[in-house]
Amino acid sequence: MFTARSSAGLLRSIFSSSLTRPKSLPLTSTYLQQTCRYATEAQDVRAPVDISTALARTSAIFKTYKPVTPGIRHLRRPLNPHLYEGRPVRLLTIPKRKKGGRNNSGRITVRHRGGGHRQRIRTVDFRRDEPGIHDVVRIEYDPGRSAHIALLKNRSPLAEGTKKWSYIIATEGMRAGDTVQSFRSGIPDDLVPGLVLEKPSQKRANKDGTEEELSTQESSDQSLALGMFRALTLKSGNVLPLYLIPPGTVIHNIALSPQGPGILVRSAGSSALVMAHEDSGRYTQVRLQSGEIRKVLQECCATIGQVGNYLWKNRSLGKAGRSRWLGWRPSVRGVAMNAKDHPHGGGRGKSKSNKHPVSIWGWGTKGTRTRKPGPKGPKNSNKMVIRERPRGVEKRTGRA
Repeated sequence: MFTARSSAGLLRSIFSSSLTRPKSLPLTSTYLQQTCRYATEAQDVRAPVDISTALARTSAIFKTYKPVTPGIRHLRRPLNPHLYEGRPVRLLTIPKRKKGGRNNSGRITVRHRGGGHRQRIRTVDFRRDEPGIHDVVRIEYDPGRSAHIALLKNRSPLAEGTKKWSYIIATEGMRAGDTVQSFRSGIPDDLVPGLVLEKPSQKRANKDGTEEELSTQESSDQSLALGMFRALTLKSGNVLPLYLIPPGTVIHNIALSPQGPGILVRSAGSSALVMAHEDSGRYTQVRLQSGEIRKVLQECCATIGQVGNYLWKNRSLGKAGRSRWLGWRPSVRGVAMNAKDHPHGGGRGKSKSNKHPVSIWGWGTKGTRTRKPGPKGPKNSNKMVIRERPRGVEKRTGRA
């Protein structure tokens, strides 16, 4: 109402001033511009600004918001200005059909699932079979995982479809314009002249048979060629077999079979470390993110570098509604249920009495071991585990 009255009064004053103008002054455009100056200034409207941008408070690594509503008071997001804001490549996506954690019989087998925003699954290439140089076109957000993904374009003119375009897990520091390469299919002969690389099976054959000793000059040339090879290949985002990765290298997306896809270490900010190559030439010792040290076949492949978006675990959703947008339904405490619904339920007061903390199915939780893998477990349960992940006092004191 105030705006309408103000605009009406402003127009009335403009027309009255034009009617009471001196007769000596003609009604020209210059006179109208001078008299209508305030009207034109009132009509100037600023460009629309996004509300989240206007309320954002950027800090060094996180974005917070001015608490004008309870929903954004505790909202905190990592700063990712390098992310692409458009839609993904539709060729590399498939629709996600949600089932709310239910199996084919309609029974809930995974609790606290349901709802959420409609999503499309990004088909990430965990094998990296295509050789040659690939260009990183952009870094994108993936709603189905905590890590970001990178869109690659194959430089080969013969590549088409999914061989030309592919998604991979983006490593820390990867940006648009970078180049990555996969050496899973083999090392090109012209990459480093004079380089001789033996596979683990060839090394074992040489050890069993007559092993020829190289001269001093040949060994020095071989060491120089190997150093040049590592300088060219040990780059974040490249894929190499484990026997070509020196100890102390940070890796991720580790495969457990020579022809299989990467399975281990794929979440945001995670990484593994190559510890040592065994003398037998068959296994490589790798320390995983949990602190567990296990053996992996040397012919299995892994990706160099750490998974990006390491600040993902420090984010704060700010309200329960954002969890529902992600497809997570609320969880109810066991002590708040009835005795028939949970082992902690029933009774008077908010207590589980002297019961050991268990899940809704009755198996122990909060530190209770339900499986004994590795050397302490049943015979041949997991022969690949050399040292289990730290637990209890060992984990708290950091003596991993």
